[in-house]
Amino acid sequence: MQDYTLDELRLELAPQIAKAAVFDGWGKEALTSVAQRSGVDPAVLDLAFPGGAMDMIAAWVASVDDRMKRELSADILQTMPIRERIRALVQFRLDAVEGLEEALRRALAIQAMPQNVNRAMKLGWSSADVMWRLAGDNATDYNHYTKRATLAAIYGATLSVFISDESEDKRETRAFLDRRIEGVMRFEKFKGQLLRNRDGFSISRFLGRLRYPTT
Repeated sequence: MQDYTLDELRLELAPQIAKAAVFDGWGKEALTSVAQRSGVDPAVLDLAFPGGAMDMIAAWVASVDDRMKRELSADILQTMPIRERIRALVQFRLDAVEGLEEALRRALAIQAMPQNVNRAMKLGWSSADVMWRLAGDNATDYNHYTKRATLAAIYGATLSVFISDESEDKRETRAFLDRRIEGVMRFEKFKGQLLRNRDGFSISRFLGRLRYPTT
């Protein structure tokens, strides 16, 4: 392989590691398998993934984020209504891991371990942030947080349905995702009406100052 930095190597090999994890799990065996196929020194892979399973999973998530940013450009997304942008972004991620349900199931189980929950939540938040930014959202007030928290929850719940969905073309997952997005759109509309009717104290200005303090 050409010369890569460790960061580049992680992104490059993450999809291969995910495929190996279907059979070998997210551990040393998966790294050994990928090292043999790619010709990378196993010692280099140990350096690239010092945190073991969670480092491998994080690299897989980052590789999907990177591919999504390249293939779903702003020019493509701006032609869609906002709900269709979000739907397209989540669906892209589901399509990217289709056929790797066992690797995903094992990854979710590892992320649910008490020692990994905080990092897993950060990964979910980061992916939700990437999706909202690609969708054109540049909110800096409390909406920045609520939108990302909501989308991270939707994405996580949809993954849980996805890994067990045996319907044709993942029809049940698509229907589940559509219902969740519709619910969010109704909530956002209600929230906007509520905030427009508030007098005096502004939650959005207050939380905006917390994120961007003036002193």
